Amino acid sequence: MITLLYLLAAVLFILGLRGLGSPRTARRGNQLAAVGMFVAVIVTVADIYDEPRVAWGVVIAGLVVGGAAGAWLALKVQMTAMPQLVAAFNGFGGGASALVAAMEVVRDPSIFTTEIAVVVVLSLLVGTITFSGSFVAYAKLQGLISGRPVALPGGPWFNAAVGAATVAVGVWAVVSGDALAYWVLTALAFVLGVTGVIPIGGADMPVVISLLNSLSGVAAAMAGFVIGNQALIIGGALVGAAGLILTVQMSEAMNRSLANVLFSGFGGGTSGTEMSEQPVNRATPEDVAISLAYAERVMVVPGYGLAVAQAQHAVRDLANALEERGVTVEYAIHPVAGRMPGHMNVLLAEADVPYDQLLDLDHANPRFPMTDVALVVGANDVVNPSARDDPNSPIYGMPILEVDKARTVVVIKRSLSPGFAGIDNPLFYLDKTMMLFSDAKAGLENILAALEAL
Repeated sequence: MITLLYLLAAVLFILGLRGLGSPRTARRGNQLAAVGMFVAVIVTVADIYDEPRVAWGVVIAGLVVGGAAGAWLALKVQMTAMPQLVAAFNGFGGGASALVAAMEVVRDPSIFTTEIAVVVVLSLLVGTITFSGSFVAYAKLQGLISGRPVALPGGPWFNAAVGAATVAVGVWAVVSGDALAYWVLTALAFVLGVTGVIPIGGADMPVVISLLNSLSGVAAAMAGFVIGNQALIIGGALVGAAGLILTVQMSEAMNRSLANVLFSGFGGGTSGTEMSEQPVNRATPEDVAISLAYAERVMVVPGYGLAVAQAQHAVRDLANALEERGVTVEYAIHPVAGRMPGHMNVLLAEADVPYDQLLDLDHANPRFPMTDVALVVGANDVVNPSARDDPNSPIYGMPILEVDKARTVVVIKRSLSPGFAGIDNPLFYLDKTMMLFSDAKAGLENILAALEAL
């Protein structure tokens, strides 16, 4: 019966993952996966019921504290903080898997078979890297440390040396069965997680978070092998595979290899890049309101600036006012806009933007030539024409949203400061571009007020 119930949990995990493949079925998929996890937890508790070594007070406390923390986070964390929460979840998942393996080391590593020793090493290694790396990502996203790439002494060679030492200690642990080797391995893995993520710029966090999510699944699967738990093995394998696929897709969306994301220290300032001194067409909220009022089709392009300003509701209010005037409003979503996969989709969903108005890059670009006004809210590199037109640009070849093909472009931005890539954006200097220098939320609210006054 326990085996069958674990199989049921695994089926629910698979159905839940499939449901997450579409915004329309994501809520249902999330519910199915949650039910699957509930079944797995209950079955695991039932399976250890007769185990004399179980401290039931600790088990019950863990269930109560964990459940309460999850419920509190679900109710209190704002959608704008979702990237940080996802990073923290990845870290806690990796840490939990490492703790499972650590408990086996505490008991007696000298009795490990070679197979168990290998999976314990892998669980400690991957779980600890995920734990420390995820909380570095959290700190970058939360602004606790700089989101810019931080150069390490020796650059990638430093991490290569730490990685080689970690592998050597892992071999030592497997061969010797010495508990000290396992603890040294854990310490090196912790350092590697920190030094692996801290050189990566904040705007590469969508790829990093996806990779760490994959690693948390791999760590869980390894922990499942350590303790012989089928639900952990299957669930971890699903998360690991899905996260890896998403990581590859996110890298392709930036036309960069995963190695380039992880090791290049890309972006992070304007060093060596001259900003243009060309004049721009400064606009007032009233100017923008007039352009929008007489448009037939408007395409909104959200970026990280929208998330920082928490302007998702303001953009939805403006869209509602335009739709009441008969204007067709759609949203163009770049795969790496924001700080986590699907960041813009999540924010706009919170503001009740209909799913059928959200267009991915392949569907949005053919519509820009038929768009009267492209309203860019806090986006920069993902709309930079240099990625398409300038072979010397560091972002050349990255797929972009081709907003410059719209009849009029409105950019809401605090200043002409560059995006993550640290390069100027020719879009800002086009004759058809109107620059509204403002916080995203305040700018949208002022445009709406001007629109209502027409």
